[in-house]
This record gives sequence, C-alpha cells and structure tokens, in this order.
Amino acid sequence: MKRRRIRRGQVVLVIIAMVVGLAFLAPLLWVLNTSLSSRGEVYRFPPAFWPDWQWSNYAAAWSAAPWVRYFINTVFIGACTVALVLTTSILAGFAFARMRFLGRTALFLLVLCVMMVPQTVLIIPNYVIASRLHLLDTYWIQILPFGASVFGIFLLRQFFLSIPTEIFDAAQVDGAGPLRMAFQIAGPLARPSLILVGLNTFMGSWNAFVWPYIMTTSPSIRPIEVGLNAFYGVNGTDWTTLSAAVVFTTIPIVVLFLFLQRYFVTGLYSTSGAIR
Repeated sequence: MKRRRIRRGQVVLVIIAMVVGLAFLAPLLWVLNTSLSSRGEVYRFPPAFWPDWQWSNYAAAWSAAPWVRYFINTVFIGACTVALVLTTSILAGFAFARMRFLGRTALFLLVLCVMMVPQTVLIIPNYVIASRLHLLDTYWIQILPFGASVFGIFLLRQFFLSIPTEIFDAAQVDGAGPLRMAFQIAGPLARPSLILVGLNTFMGSWNAFVWPYIMTTSPSIRPIEVGLNAFYGVNGTDWTTLSAAVVFTTIPIVVLFLFLQRYFVTGLYSTSGAIR
C-alpha cells in the first residue's frame, strides 16, 4: 500500500509538471503557429490551431531588416557585457567575502539597495549623462552601464564565503596576493556560478529593448530587439512576419539555454576535497 501511494504521488507530480510545462510552452507554440499562418488567419475567430504553413513569412521577415548586422551587434554587446560583469563580480564578490576593510557591510548593503531602484525612473537622467559624455549612439552606451551586476556580486560573495578559509591561508603562505587568490583560486571554484551569472547577463543583453531604443539611432549598432520594431507601423502590425522574426531571433538564445541548463538545476561545485 505504501508503494502504491508513492507511485500515485509520483504520477500526480508528473501530471502537474506536464500541465505547468504546457502552460509555459503555450505562448511559444502560439507564436510559432502565427508565424506560419496567413494574414487572414491571424484575425480569425475562433482561432485556428493548425497553421497554413506559409513559409514565405520567414523570407519576408528576413528581408525586412538587416538581421545579420543585428545579430553581430547583439553578440558583440552581449559578450563584452558578460566579460565586464564576470570581472566585476569576481572582484567585488571576493572583496566583500574575504577582505577586511572599514564599512564593508554598509557598502555591501548599499550595493544591494541598487536592486530596489526601478531602472525606468533613471532613464531621463541617464540619457542626460550619456549625452554630456558623448556616448549616445555608440556601443559603449550599451555595454558600460551594465558592466556590473548586483546579482552577480551577491552570488559570488555568497559562494566565496562558503569556501574553507584554509585554502586562502595556504595560498597566502605561498605568496599569493588578493588578485591571484580571486582569479586563480576562487574563480575556478566558482565556475558554475560564473556560468549562471554570464548566461543571465547574456540573456538580459539579448532581450534589451528600451535602453538601446532610446540611446541609439543608427541601425548599424542596434541589437536584435530594436530591429523587431520595424514590423510596427502607422498602418498596423504585420503579426505574421513579426512572429516569424521572433522565432528566428529566439532560437539562438533557446539553444544556448538548453546547452547550459544544467547549471541552473545543479548545485555549486563542492570544495570539500580541496583541503586535507
């Protein structure tokens, strides 16, 4: 009887997981269905759950904007942002976790308070600052403001606190300084956390719209999400080509997430065997 109850509970959990998974997949399936439908089918009621297989929508969407340039810009901006975020997260996280200096706790709390400020209220003053620094319509304005992550600093600090102190004591005896301990000892141990922070940062950069839309005007430096705005016009929205563009601009980030998803569900590497 106990085994039967356990099996029933497992079956119920599987059913619940399937229902939740379908709920999350429903918007993606709807976009895919719309991207393969004709324009008349989009406004049909009741809606059709089987598309007309209009593959020409993808060709029309691809020719509507310079997508190759948008992809290159997005990857370049995302890679530079990730490099800066990982560097600042390691430095700040190690300093808050392992270095002793006056006001460390207060400064760390001040960093956490940044998460409480809505970014939308800072757009106008940030625009004024960027204009005075002559950073508008450049790659720098899309990279530098996001070169530090509060989430990354917090996550790395918590991980560095969990590393046994004996590891750093041994490194200090061997003559290692703070920078060497941060990048050559603590950094490699925090590889899963770094991948998590880097993936979150890259996904955030890939999905950025409001900031680059306001801060840039030239298509030669704009990212993908701003390029999707080309399907909105005074005559309405072309939902079929827009959905097609959403599909082929989402596939790369989905593949990247599936490739690195184990770092979202697995724990951090254990350091229990690092000392004797």
